[in-house]
Amino acid sequence: MPRIERSAQVVWDGNLARGNGRISGDTGTFTDLPYTLASRIGNPDGKTSPEELLAAAHAGCFTTSLAGELVHDGTPPGHLEVHCTIVMDEVEGEGHQIVGSRVSVRIEVEGASDETLAAAVERADAGCPFSTLLRKAGAEVTVSRS
Repeated sequence: MPRIERSAQVVWDGNLARGNGRISGDTGTFTDLPYTLASRIGNPDGKTSPEELLAAAHAGCFTTSLAGELVHDGTPPGHLEVHCTIVMDEVEGEGHQIVGSRVSVRIEVEGASDETLAAAVERADAGCPFSTLLRKAGAEVTVSRS
């Protein structure tokens, strides 16, 4: 696989407590997604956060990893639904840290046993660069099938 580089930018106006920011991807696929400190740590109120974007990135990465594993097994997915929740919490002496990522997977595939699906999910998690990154950073990553 070739080296991959993607980028985004944030524009922030004002102080931390009352300021606001806008997040945009350089591809133009998302632009000016609003966020504030209040929406980040409290009610999102229709705004995003870095943690929500990380959850989307982890879910997207895991999904492609799982699809690849299922194809490799000869049981390509008919439909995948992956939901990810990023958990940030206070860590004593370290401030707020990403401490976990919970991934839930729903798989629709013909001809695959539960054992085959479980093995594919395990390999997908091991092969997902975001799962690896989060674990190396000390976050707990859990993956479950629903």
